[in-house]
Amino acid sequence: MQTRPLLCARGFLVRVIAATNRNLQVAIQAGTFRSDLFYRLNVFPIDMPPVRERREDIPVLVEYFVDHCARKVGKNIQGITKESLDLLRSYPWPGNIRELQSAIERSVIMCETENFSVDKTWLAQQPLATEPKIPLDLSEKLAAQEKEIIEGALRESAGRVFGPCGAATKLGIARSTLESKIRSLKISKKSFRTFAETIPRRSWPESVSF
Repeated sequence: MQTRPLLCARGFLVRVIAATNRNLQVAIQAGTFRSDLFYRLNVFPIDMPPVRERREDIPVLVEYFVDHCARKVGKNIQGITKESLDLLRSYPWPGNIRELQSAIERSVIMCETENFSVDKTWLAQQPLATEPKIPLDLSEKLAAQEKEIIEGALRESAGRVFGPCGAATKLGIARSTLESKIRSLKISKKSFRTFAETIPRRSWPESVSF
């Protein structure tokens, strides 16, 4: 997690940037991560898929890391062999971007020509241990659990989203975030309003003359 102070006229504004390689929805379900903290941090999520799921980016990443590492060690590398590029694109990269960077840095150090190449024996022969595969229906279960949490907060707040006693305050998230989740999960706020609130108010005259 990183915090970056931003200057403003009356003091400091703080922007919090948090990153993780864990599935926080699974962690919440397992009870190892607080749901209220998740909702506080989950204001503007950015999902970054692993390298193995965006292989079209590998040539660009390889070119950048080769140039960066070559400059650092003082080597002049002009090109990349097709065999090495195909090898890097086909490798599953269980260590993600860090493994790719380390493999390229090692190859640059060992490279004795102007053409970059990778020895396939340097890459891990056996896949490294990774997180257990998530069942296909887990996303549906997590969505159902999230819906249950939000509905519970709406029930306690009688259908109110904002305000001191609103569901957004109880969950510790922004009103806009909660409204977005209510729409995506197809939750009806009206169903949680109390009976008294559903009766339309009538304006009565102060006096009636016959």
